[in-house]
Order: sequence, then structure tokens, then C-alpha cells
Amino acid sequence: MLAHGIEAIRKHLAGLPGMDDVDIPVLRKIYDAAERAFDLPQGITVSAVECGGRPGELLQPAGGGQRAILYLHGGGYVLGSPKSHRHMIAALALAADAVVLVPDYRLAPEAVFPAALDDAVAAYEWLLERGWRPDQIAMAGDSAGGGLCLATLLHLKDQGAALPAAAICISPWTDMTVSGASHQSKADVDPMVKSASLRHYGELYRGGRALDDPALSPLFGDLSGLPPLLIQVGSDEILLDDARELHLRAKAAGTDSTLEVWQGMFHVWHWFGHYLDEAAAATGKIADFMRRHCPAGRAAPVNEEPVDV
Repeated sequence: MLAHGIEAIRKHLAGLPGMDDVDIPVLRKIYDAAERAFDLPQGITVSAVECGGRPGELLQPAGGGQRAILYLHGGGYVLGSPKSHRHMIAALALAADAVVLVPDYRLAPEAVFPAALDDAVAAYEWLLERGWRPDQIAMAGDSAGGGLCLATLLHLKDQGAALPAAAICISPWTDMTVSGASHQSKADVDPMVKSASLRHYGELYRGGRALDDPALSPLFGDLSGLPPLLIQVGSDEILLDDARELHLRAKAAGTDSTLEVWQGMFHVWHWFGHYLDEAAAATGKIADFMRRHCPAGRAAPVNEEPVDV
């Protein structure tokens, strides 16, 4: 069992093999093992669903939830699943009193762009079809899921669709060109992500598109007209500038954007919520943001069959 606190987690991470040292199928198994390593909090029901033709999970707090979240997990577009992030998302569901849909979107290299984007759009439509209004929904994601969240918003805006009420980006990967200065300045203090891995994963996912295409790198898109953004990033991660620049460009485009830089934190520290007080605090900030922008609405549980976890 991990010890509590940031330094203990850093020590633990330092003893693990690097992402470049393990092939993708093995990394996927390691990542998904989180469902066994982290207990779920009390008061959460997990249901298996099919959303837009893809499997997924729906997490519901006792009583049903007053708002909804579409959550897009991280993993560089090649790793991750609802299993890998279930414990982290359950904490968010409780804090925000929200039903959370987590699609198991298709991953590269088996499925390249625009597979993940198409699946995210279909998952949003699934929530609308089940009666959730756009103003009751927030879209959220971490790392690549944060970039996918923004790419999905840009796509929906271009299509003239009603946008969700808010968006939350946790340590977002918004620039597949990997050009931010923090890739160099934070390389020695980020224990989670390496620039070389991101370049490799971007090549696997891009599907022949230019890496600066806004559908891959939403940092370079038209960020006007988006819902209010909350961006959380650690001071000690290579994607710090992805978050900073996103905030600056969103503000310049007239979008309401809030940037939180958490001192001493690394990439997606929320994932270690069982062992980090800062993770619970950051999740609480997200819940507060959601309450401000997503009015309380339907609280009756969604009628889905729970599964054993």
C-alpha cells in the first residue's frame, strides 16, 4: 500500500518502469489494474452501459445525482478505460452530486483519428437522449482526455449543437506538436509523463492529420464561444504550458477561463486521491465550479443495471 503524501508517491513512481520501457498491451493492463488497487468510495453505483455504440460506465451517487458529467479519460489516446479512472471519477461524482458517463472510446493504434472524437460526440448525444439538458451537463477530461474534451467542444460548436454548461480540463494535453517550453523546463521534475512518449502516441493517433490541426491540438483552434473552462495543472509537469497557453488563448477569445496551478503537483495528481490531500481539494474545486455553472436538476437515478466492481 502506498504511503500518504506527495513525496511518498514520487518515491513510488520513481521505482516503476518508464512508459517507454513497456509495450502498449502491458501498459494497458497496468493502467486498468487501478480498479483493484483503489477502493471505490461508499455511496456510488457503477452501471455498464452502451453509449453511442460503445461500451461505457455510468457512475451514480446515492439519490441519483443533480447534474451530469461526460468524462473522457486520459492515457495518450492509446491507454486507459473506465476501469483505470473509476476510483478518481467516483470521487468526482460524489463531490459534485453528479451522474458521470465514462465512454470506453476507441484507442490507437487500433483506431486512429477521428475514432475517439466520434465516440466522445456520440457519448454526449447519449446523455441528451436520456433527458439531460445541455445546461445540466459538464464535459471533463484529464491529459489526452482534456484535449479530447476541448476537441469535442470545438466540433460541437462547428456543428451548431448546443454546448454543455461547463468544461473541466485536468492537466490537459492540448498541443500534439509538443512545443511548450515546459517540456524542457519540467522534464526533470515530472514523474508521470515524458515528451518522447507523447510524440510517439500522437503519431499513433493522428491518422495522417497535421499535428497542429485543432481537432488534434485544440490549443490552435478558435476558442471563442466555448462554455466556462476550469483548467487545473500541476506546477511540476511538462504539460504546464499546454494549460497556461490554453487559458491565455481562451481568455483572448472571450471565453470565461479559470486556471489553477497547483504547486508541487505532477500530472493528474487527482488519480492518487486516496493518498493525497491535494487531490481531494482539487476535486472539491471542480465540484464547486460545477455547482456554479450547472443548476441542480434531475435527481432520480438513471435506470441502468449496476455491475459488481
